[in-house]
Amino acid sequence: MVTTATKARKTTRPRVSVEERKQQAEALHEQIAMQVEQLRDTGAWERFLAFSSAFHTYSLSNVLLLLQQCPEASQVAGFRKWLTLGRAVRKGERGLRIIGYSTKKGTRLNDDGEEEETRSPRFPILSVFDVSQTDVVDAELAAAGELTQRIEGTDDHGIIAALTGHLEREGWSVKREPMPGRKNGYARPSDRSVAIRADLSPAQAAKTLIHETAHILAGHVEDLDDYAEHRGRAETEAESVAYVVAGMLGLDTAAYSIGYIAGWADADSALIRSTAAVVLRVAHQIHDILNPAPKEKLSEE
Repeated sequence: MVTTATKARKTTRPRVSVEERKQQAEALHEQIAMQVEQLRDTGAWERFLAFSSAFHTYSLSNVLLLLQQCPEASQVAGFRKWLTLGRAVRKGERGLRIIGYSTKKGTRLNDDGEEEETRSPRFPILSVFDVSQTDVVDAELAAAGELTQRIEGTDDHGIIAALTGHLEREGWSVKREPMPGRKNGYARPSDRSVAIRADLSPAQAAKTLIHETAHILAGHVEDLDDYAEHRGRAETEAESVAYVVAGMLGLDTAAYSIGYIAGWADADSALIRSTAAVVLRVAHQIHDILNPAPKEKLSEE
């Protein structure tokens, strides 16, 4: 069971019509694109782009290798590169293995008997480290890569108990556990487990549990290869669901969600808007879990 700093309680909310709820969800989803567009024009986004440019774009095979070794991996770099970004790899951390590429120079005789240079491809095994394996050593440099602020608040709006109950009925386990770095949660299909970072505030934990539930309901966890190939869109969809559902319940997650979505969507408001069908479908599913329709009483003859 997920535990929180507040005592579990049943939350009663006023019923709204299906049409009103639909309009509210659509308006909240549109707010995401508008706020991301505003973020794109700020210095914070420029600093984030400069920070992000330090990271390589990995092939799909290397992305799969990274996710197999560290499912929560988000930003990876070599030991020395992290130092230039204001972070240091913690002592004792094991590197994540990827396949590199380089060429080896050589010479050969051509058909005319003359020496010419050759280059032979090589695929060395390299070690990189995820941001979760590092600690900040230069706050100013490291801050350039931060677009999110964790939400503080002691009210989870009844979300944690309701979603935990639903997931457990569906055969998933839900737990709180310590997590390194900036990771807040995960949904692991291999053993049908959902974990939420132990030291999150109730409000942040509630948002994170919506996010992980969204991954499950949207089918993101069913195919690791597909998730790796379309990870940016999957994370955009899951966090958009969290923002919409939380907003419908009166929990403002903008300080975290907008930066998170902007980072994964590359601040592409057209991409964000294109996720509407999936986001709104899953948001309504989760809203119905949190606000089940009252059972009708049988009339007496």
